[in-house]
This record gives sequence, C-alpha cells and structure tokens, in this order.
Amino acid sequence: QVQLVESGGGLVQAGDSLRLSCAASAGTFSRYAVGWFRQAPGKEREFVATISWRGDSTDYADSVKGRFAISRDNAKNTVYLQMNGLKPEDTAVYYCARSWAILSTRREGDYNYWGPGTQVTVSS
Repeated sequence: QVQLVESGGGLVQAGDSLRLSCAASAGTFSRYAVGWFRQAPGKEREFVATISWRGDSTDYADSVKGRFAISRDNAKNTVYLQMNGLKPEDTAVYYCARSWAILSTRREGDYNYWGPGTQVTVSS
C-alpha cells in the first residue's frame, strides 16, 4: 500500500515562495508519474503540475506556468513543488498523487494514490 505525505504548506504573503514536498512513507513512486492538485474552498479540485517517472517530462496548469516548478528525487522517494510569486488565488489545499502510469498526466482518474493534503494560504 502506497502512503503519501505532503509537507511545506503554510501562510505566506503575496509574492513569497514555498516549496512543497511529497514523500512516500510506504511503497514507492519512483517508477510512476506524480502529480500535484489543489482544491480551493468552494471549488473543485484542479490539476496543478505533473512529472513523469524519470523526471524528463513535466506539465503545468496555465495558471501556474512560469511560477511553479515540479521536480523529483527518486533516490529519496520525494517529489517537490517549488512555488514562486504566490498569489492569493493560489490559496488551497494542495494534494500530491501517484499515477498508475509512467508518463505525466493531467487526469485525476489516472492517479490511484493520494496524500491527505497540505494547506497553502496566501494573503494579499
């Protein structure tokens, strides 16, 4: 059973940076794509970023492109989301998820393991 745990969330001001981490405390995701999603209050969960199993392919939502960067360290079983230039509209619970596939994908249905989420709050 794969268990994912996110960390690094917090309360920051607009323009600040945060780095989220997603670690697999049980199982592994080194051979699978991993994605980040987020859910703001009153909204549906949405795709943020994804990375292929080798880290050679990434994809981003238009709303975060150029500000966020996803990376992974398979030796540490950890995926990161570097978030720069944060905006109040980035406020949400951020979830990492492991896909059953090796290629990066935006579709929630392609992810079968999810972490509990970490709160990111950006004040204006």
